[in-house]
Amino acid sequence: MDEGPYAIVIGMMGAGKTRVGREMASMLGLPFADADIEIEKRIGCTISEFFASDGEPAFRDVERDLIDDFLGSFGGVFALGGGAPMTPAVQDSLRGYVDGGGKLVYLMADPAEAMERANRGGGRPMLDGDANARWKALYDVRHPVYAELANVVVRTHGMTPQMAAKRMIDMTNERTVNVTGAGIEPYAVEIGEGMLGQLPNVLGDKPVRVALIHTQSVRRHSDRARTILRKAGYDVSDIVIPDAEQGKTIDVADGIWQRLGDEGFTRSDAVVGLGGGACTDLAGFVAATWMRGVRYVNCPTSLLAMVDASTGGKTGINTPQGKNLVGSFYTPAGVLADLRTLATLPNDIFVEGLGEVAKSGFIHDPEILAILERHAGELRDFDGADFLGTPLEDTVAELIERTVRVKAYHVSNDLREAGLREFLNYGHTLGHAIEKLEHFRWRHGNAVAVGTVFAAELANLTGHLDRDVVEYHRELLSSLGLPVSWDNGSFDDVVALMHKDKKARGNTLRFVVLDSIGHPVHLDNPPMDAVEEAFERIRRP
Repeated sequence: MDEGPYAIVIGMMGAGKTRVGREMASMLGLPFADADIEIEKRIGCTISEFFASDGEPAFRDVERDLIDDFLGSFGGVFALGGGAPMTPAVQDSLRGYVDGGGKLVYLMADPAEAMERANRGGGRPMLDGDANARWKALYDVRHPVYAELANVVVRTHGMTPQMAAKRMIDMTNERTVNVTGAGIEPYAVEIGEGMLGQLPNVLGDKPVRVALIHTQSVRRHSDRARTILRKAGYDVSDIVIPDAEQGKTIDVADGIWQRLGDEGFTRSDAVVGLGGGACTDLAGFVAATWMRGVRYVNCPTSLLAMVDASTGGKTGINTPQGKNLVGSFYTPAGVLADLRTLATLPNDIFVEGLGEVAKSGFIHDPEILAILERHAGELRDFDGADFLGTPLEDTVAELIERTVRVKAYHVSNDLREAGLREFLNYGHTLGHAIEKLEHFRWRHGNAVAVGTVFAAELANLTGHLDRDVVEYHRELLSSLGLPVSWDNGSFDDVVALMHKDKKARGNTLRFVVLDSIGHPVHLDNPPMDAVEEAFERIRRP
């Protein structure tokens, strides 16, 4: 955000907005302002005295004018009084601030702690009388408004002011991509450090039971998610599934359905998928099919899952005949891409995710390709132990955000893959065949990388794409440490699997190719000799 506060803090009386907001500003080296203190300077008396002499409506007018002034001129952390967001004009101003990229933080304290602090502080005309009863009544009215306005929610129960301030900094540094469109219940993809802490806010207060579906390999992160969920009051069922594609089978799904039935999961309960793309695909499929659909949240823990499987509403399982042939379109309540999980990734698992990132650059956003070029060496040599807090973290966060925006664009305009969304499958027709022929020993991002080179070669052979763009595919992907060739299957086997591709129509082979970078097109039934020649070209390094 170019102008206005770095962050605005709202919350109930006693939530600690002033103390935590000041700590946050100090950590960031920014100025801090408290609206109530600034109002008292402006009116020349205490707020209690002004309430008594002029009444609440007059106070709210002064408060509204001061907030508008600060929204346009103050660049630090700005804490508002508890009642400020209840004024319609202030609500409009805060929505404009958020729409412009601002961070509106709802500081949610434990009610007992907040009431005790509010009573101890005194000088609060809104709590005259039975202070606790008044606080609870105000909370019932204000909480839904705070939750609707804020784009960052920080729960402070059990935290020191310093811990809460650090949490606010982490949360305000996040990137958000909103996914909307026909047939889509709007949801957000939130990217940043500490995003798992937002699980209770995305799940809401309706679910009683939550099925936490994850793989053994992400136990460190699932332990953290389980603690967060249980602390928020959910009854958590911990469900461990096999790693990678071995977890995406009907047998695994059936075992989970039986578990949900035995444990009394209802339509108002929820599913959380935490892991790589195969895990989130399976978790989404279970959520879509249990009682015809329950709420679910995706928590991707790999780069590939963050940029691909977790967003878009595709859920599914594999069959012996192919990948993702059984599934449904079912959008999540939210996606939480916690960058801390990338710090535990081995280098090869991180690098394969760059295959999907590059694909999005080829089909829609050339700036992605420029970023990959500038940082190829750093990305290729990724070391999770030295990732967080470095300039590379911001680079990766931008790549994730841009790639998710590409996917959101295609999904928002074509949820059920009738046409436009098929462009996201650039490189996938051969990629999926490679995965199947390799019995899923090849990772998806690596197979897609080879598949994009094949698609570029085919486009060149059919007169769609210049040779230099084909070579650019090879050079960029190689510089990132991704494969650009494959030689472990026959052309006949590959073509047989291509006919089972989801884009195929009857006996018509259908490919996604480029006629220039950023401009994909459909290619139906190209000459078979061109397909075979393109295949021969990717068999050579």
